[in-house]
Amino acid sequence: MEKKVLNAMKKAGKPVRPGEVAKMIGAESKDVSKAIGVLKKKGKVISPKRCYYALGDA
Repeated sequence: MEKKVLNAMKKAGKPVRPGEVAKMIGAESKDVSKAIGVLKKKGKVISPKRCYYALGDA
């Protein structure tokens, strides 16, 4: 799931909301949010503005 989320974010090329990522990969929004939370802790995802997420530098 985390890999799918990262790939979808890479494709988007801009900060996205969890709901958008969920539509892109055909998954539940809550599952995407959970994966984003894990990726954020690892430093792979950042939140440039509230409720939007983008790839981090890691």
